[in-house]
Amino acid sequence: MEEYTPESQEAKSEQLKRWFQDNLRIIISVALVIVIAGGIYSYSKRTDSPIVADQSQVTDIEATEEGQADETPAIEKAVAENKEAKQEVSSAAVSKETEGSFIETAGRNDSITILARRATANYLEKNQDSALTKEHKIYIEDYLRKNVSQKGGAKIGTSVEFSKDLIQKAIEKSKTLNENQLKNLQKYSARVSSLT
Repeated sequence: MEEYTPESQEAKSEQLKRWFQDNLRIIISVALVIVIAGGIYSYSKRTDSPIVADQSQVTDIEATEEGQADETPAIEKAVAENKEAKQEVSSAAVSKETEGSFIETAGRNDSITILARRATANYLEKNQDSALTKEHKIYIEDYLRKNVSQKGGAKIGTSVEFSKDLIQKAIEKSKTLNENQLKNLQKYSARVSSLT
C-alpha cells in the first residue's frame, strides 16, 4: 500500500501540472472543436424549426385551440403559409428602375448598404464611368446609405428608393476624395468581392 506523504502529493501535483502544460495546446484544440461543432449543430437546428410568420397566424392558432379539440390543422396551415411567405419574400429581392430612381427591395441578409451597392451598380451599368475605383464605390454606397430616407435598417421585403440625382451627387462627391481618403477606404473595399 502506498503511503501519502506531503512530498509524494507535491510530486504528483507537479506531474499533473507538467502534464497539463505539455498538453495545453491539445486541450484547447479539443475544446475549440467541441464549441464549433456545438455552434454548427445549434445553428442547423435553429434553421430547421418552423417560424410563424406574423401575429395574426398566432391568433388563428389560439382561436382554433379554443374552438376545436384538434389544433393540428391550424398549425399545419400556419407552417404552410409561412413557407409560402418565405418563398415569395426570398424572390422579392429585386431591383426596379423608374424614370428618376432605382427601387431596391431587400432579400434575406440584405442591409441598406447592400441595397445602395445594388442601386449604384444598376446606375453605373447604364452610365459607365471608368474613373471610379472600388474605393469610390465604397464611398458612394456609404453616402447613399446615410442620405436615403429609409431609417431603421432593411427587413426582408423592404423597398428603398435611391434617386438617380442622389446617386449622381454621390459619384461627384466621391471624385473629390484625396489620396489619403481613398487609401483609407481600401481596407473596406478589400472586404467586398462584388465590387468591380
